[in-house]
Amino acid sequence: MDQLLQHLVNTLILGGTYALLGIGLTLIFGIMNVVNFTHGALYTVGAYLTYLAVSALGLSFFLALPAAILGGLALGAAIELVLLRPLRGSDIDTTMLVMIGAGIILQSGTLWLFGGVAKSIPTPFPEAPLQLGPVSVSWLRLFVLAAALALIGLTYALINRTRLGLAMRSTFQDEDTAALMGVNVRLIYTATFAIGSSLAAAAGALLGPVYVVFPQMGGLAELKAFAIVILGGLGNITGAAIGGFILALAEELGAGYISSGYRDAMGFLIIIAVLLVKPTGLFARAERIG
Repeated sequence: MDQLLQHLVNTLILGGTYALLGIGLTLIFGIMNVVNFTHGALYTVGAYLTYLAVSALGLSFFLALPAAILGGLALGAAIELVLLRPLRGSDIDTTMLVMIGAGIILQSGTLWLFGGVAKSIPTPFPEAPLQLGPVSVSWLRLFVLAAALALIGLTYALINRTRLGLAMRSTFQDEDTAALMGVNVRLIYTATFAIGSSLAAAAGALLGPVYVVFPQMGGLAELKAFAIVILGGLGNITGAAIGGFILALAEELGAGYISSGYRDAMGFLIIIAVLLVKPTGLFARAERIG
């Protein structure tokens, strides 16, 4: 029982960052109908921006995190303006190839700038873990969980409680009608990609200090993000959040009770099983109108 409680605590911490990855990716797909193959690279960029701010610039860890998120926001806006906006209306194959190329360029850029040696991000938290009965958890992981939940809450509030969120939901429902009602659809696309990219960077900034930072770290994270989105239902933000926690639970239980070597495989096996029963995912969204 003690071991199970420990795995459940670890699931909450890991699931929060997985949910950020999934929400960012499904937000872009649901509104823009774009498969974002730069998502993993943006996750890596967020981790490296945190490392750069703390280790090179000497910023406080708590200031480095919002700086990394803003950096992801700006980079995402630049990608949409430079690469996606000129391709609007092009076939999906062309867009996918361009996004794959952009992802490779971003990953190669981090390798060129920072080298291939893994780097650690120093944090102000004590190394001694917090002991809660039979459960032991580090202060850093508790902070990661709190920050991830706060970002998820802010994203939901943005989408459901602001004029920008209303415009984004209108564009998702019917792009042409939204434009006729005065919504600047091009601006919504830029904002959507920027917000989704900032969530990917936030996940990297939060998990970077927990593990280590290296240029290829976004590859597996991107695969997991796609798996989460497919599991939760394409375009469904709530489904992506829940899917992130389901994937984290599958990984934790698989690593704890079967083998740590199957940690990543267990999550994907669960997803395959779910999709065999319900191919549209657990929380399939309604189709776009029009």
